[in-house]
Amino acid sequence: MTLAAAPVSPEDPVNQTILAVSEDRIQGFGRYPFQRIAEQSGVPVDTVLERIRAMLEAGTIRRVRQTLLSTSLARGALVAWSVPPARLDAAFAEMFENDPFSGHVVIRSTDAATPGSQYRLWTTLKVPQGYSIDRHAQYLAERVGATAYRLMPAKKLFALGVGHTRRRGTEPGSRDTEPATIINTDIVELDQLEWRVLTALKREFEPRELGLDPWQGRAVEAGVTIDEFVEVGNRLEAKGVIGRFSTFLEHVKELSTGEHVTRYNALFHWEVPPGMELAAGREVGRHHIITHAYWREGGPEFANVNVMAVAHGMEKETVLAHKAAIDAHLAEAGIVAGYTNVFWGGRSEIKPSEVSPIAYRAWCESRGIDPVAMQGAST
Repeated sequence: MTLAAAPVSPEDPVNQTILAVSEDRIQGFGRYPFQRIAEQSGVPVDTVLERIRAMLEAGTIRRVRQTLLSTSLARGALVAWSVPPARLDAAFAEMFENDPFSGHVVIRSTDAATPGSQYRLWTTLKVPQGYSIDRHAQYLAERVGATAYRLMPAKKLFALGVGHTRRRGTEPGSRDTEPATIINTDIVELDQLEWRVLTALKREFEPRELGLDPWQGRAVEAGVTIDEFVEVGNRLEAKGVIGRFSTFLEHVKELSTGEHVTRYNALFHWEVPPGMELAAGREVGRHHIITHAYWREGGPEFANVNVMAVAHGMEKETVLAHKAAIDAHLAEAGIVAGYTNVFWGGRSEIKPSEVSPIAYRAWCESRGIDPVAMQGAST
């Protein structure tokens, strides 16, 4: 079968089998990631490579890359921005197109006027070690004309992995037998060699690069032998900064085939009693529908919510049913939320946030900013 003839629909049975593994089941760093996908999916590796190449070319898969646990590499925060309606689209474009440190860029809304509903623009922001996320946010606020913003760093994480394909058909209330594991956000320091390998490691793959041994070219890029590259990759995993090898699907956008992977993206908020954040996060994170769950402080702007989670689905009513099931489970666990809300995602763009200090200095210089002025501790 030629590349042009390979099915690219996420509904194709073989593609579904591959994607159910390749989206978020290949944890850590491995020399032969596509072989691991083949082994776990039961699909021959040649077919895995053919289908992933075809889907990447067609845009069904938007990127293939080794992800990082970037919360361990750079100070980060979820940021909610209040921007005048007339400036909202321009602010969205500025964050997505011109700020390499803003990752997810989403316009959100609520079903009614609620605390924080005027904060329509939401981004994830990571600023490399040695630089201040507060100063970077101030620069962006002035740049886009934001009237207010709220930085919400993750204190702890409880779920981190998308996997839309394998979540299809998940019943409301479906959850693991045990509470989710707590993921720390402590910053890890790397040496120059590790940064060099990491920079090559994390760059997304072009279709022509996909093969049985995709790291050979990246080793050349990093200026090391393949054995050194693999050794450093394993070292980075041991340090806790490597996430998963992943094929990312579009979250909401229509594909070239006319299909959608999901239609609704919901950010759930709960305000739980102080001291119950870890317990609540672990209970929320054990639910199979949840792709991300964190302890973040929303502050008075958002009625002091402190546990947040993300879920996706094809039908709004189904997403709300999942939310209701989680609410009921929290109550059964003796965790009573004083306030809860749902922020729906609309227009969105997603890119990896840059975490390299070298890249940050270069960006500052390209903008005529003194890098020294952006240095400082991040909250």
